[in-house]
Amino acid sequence: MKQQQWQLCRKRTQFNIKKKLLWRISILRRYVRSVWSQFLACWSGKISGTYRPLPPNSAAATTAVSSSSSSSSSPAAAALPLRLSYGKDASDLVSLKISLFGDSNIGKTSFLTKYTGVTKRDEENTGMGINHVDKILDVKGARISYSIWDVGGDDSSHNQIPIASKDSVAMLFMFDLTSRRTLKSVITWYQEARKYNQTAVPVFIGTKFDEFIQLPIALQWTIASQARGYAKALNAPLFFSSAKYNINVNKVFKFITAKLFNLNWKLERNLTIGEPIIDF
Repeated sequence: MKQQQWQLCRKRTQFNIKKKLLWRISILRRYVRSVWSQFLACWSGKISGTYRPLPPNSAAATTAVSSSSSSSSSPAAAALPLRLSYGKDASDLVSLKISLFGDSNIGKTSFLTKYTGVTKRDEENTGMGINHVDKILDVKGARISYSIWDVGGDDSSHNQIPIASKDSVAMLFMFDLTSRRTLKSVITWYQEARKYNQTAVPVFIGTKFDEFIQLPIALQWTIASQARGYAKALNAPLFFSSAKYNINVNKVFKFITAKLFNLNWKLERNLTIGEPIIDF
């Protein structure tokens, strides 16, 4: 019996190590592909900058919007300071893909607009059930371009899940905090997206927190408990957000950036009902 338990524990440990290794390899592969020419120049000594994951103690990160200004930063900006800039040279960009999934009319587009400041939609892709926006980050001298893909929430958009999931470094699964139906649907979105990408960082996001706090406290507690249960079952952090009041919008992307580049930035857990929950 003890030997079987030991073997099971060993297999679980090996699986976790393999999963973590695959995720890191996936990130590195996209990274090298995007900056190959710069890497060669750097290796030969022609340029002084280097592109690599940042050291744990590095807290310097700046952001820029490619075509319009960003919304104001959250209080957590003290840990990851923000600065607007408008570089147009795309030759030195490291392009990383982030995908948004969830039902229709839950606030995905408003969430994306609040973060990027970009209101113009990609007309070419919108008709296909998918929208695409870029935002540039200056991280410790490296220029990172987040290519953010917003998948439409209607049934006809489900065929866009494979292309949106492929090569994503993070996937945001979103639901309306005032609609329990959309919360249940987020599990389906997760299962479908994971068929095409097993390594992306998953994040659960409840939208319309400003409307959620108008609900009876007992219903708030029920929805929050269910959302936390789903997030824990799928090993994803949970954020309650409001695009209208810019609640936890920037913080979600700061979390992703810190996760991907090993930045020393810590979230504060908040489980208080009536406040924007952050659970991980």
